[in-house]
Amino acid sequence: MQAPFGRILTAMITPFSADGSIALDEAVRIAEHLVAHGSEGIVVHGTTGEASTLTDDEKLALVEAVAGAVGSKVPVIAGTGSNDTAHSAHLTRAAATLGVAGFLAVTPYYNKPPIAGIEAHVRAMAAAAGDLPLILYNIPQRVVLHLTPAELDRLSQVDTVVAVKQAVTDLDEARQIVEAGRLALYAGNDDLLLPFAQLGGVGGICVASHIAGDDMLAVQAAVDRGDLAEARRLDAALTPLFEALSVTVNPIPIKTAMELLGFATGNLRLPLVPATPAERATVREAMVARGLLG
Repeated sequence: MQAPFGRILTAMITPFSADGSIALDEAVRIAEHLVAHGSEGIVVHGTTGEASTLTDDEKLALVEAVAGAVGSKVPVIAGTGSNDTAHSAHLTRAAATLGVAGFLAVTPYYNKPPIAGIEAHVRAMAAAAGDLPLILYNIPQRVVLHLTPAELDRLSQVDTVVAVKQAVTDLDEARQIVEAGRLALYAGNDDLLLPFAQLGGVGGICVASHIAGDDMLAVQAAVDRGDLAEARRLDAALTPLFEALSVTVNPIPIKTAMELLGFATGNLRLPLVPATPAERATVREAMVARGLLG
């Protein structure tokens, strides 16, 4: 199956100014950096973009700025899903006018709807999106609900649902998604990129690609051309970086890494907090070892 939005998409961080507002100029600078370093697509205001603490106006301003800057070069995907169907549809409808290529629809969280409710939720988002496609986002560690391959196949019956960001480590489930043939499978965790690619996954919606996008794209490309030895070599070399970026909850480590690279990322919004000195040292050491810092 072809990758509908490119192979490596970066779930982009959201930079903040000193006063706590979104730093839109810096967001554009980050987006341009990503496009220049291996990202074939960008996801804005997803988990890594601190979507849960952004207002609707902030989300729309962010997607407009990023899509306006790089949307002619790569697909820009807007994370418009929430646990409120009416709100998700409203935000999707508004973002659809701003140059996006599609939407990321996280499984509704906290209220724990049955699959019939999740399907109705996805259909409402699809209706709001018009002809633009949706990527399902299956991340049970954050939303409690775990969509099974059979449930994902049910949701794939919605015409404009074309892919899933699968943040589930079970490789048999990934295999079932690929074998069903309805959804393009994107790795939802950085360390799943290679295992999923070997099963027929089309790429990943990644975090480490902020700073290692070219190499992560090379992993997927190596699998696509059948060079598994090269893919495994590249992935093994990336493993220490993946581990360092997991030293605490995302997006704290990757915002630290981008700040170390010279980007004005600003603080995180509470209840997220900056990296501790020890966490910062872990990230820095991994970046130095990879040659990203002197």
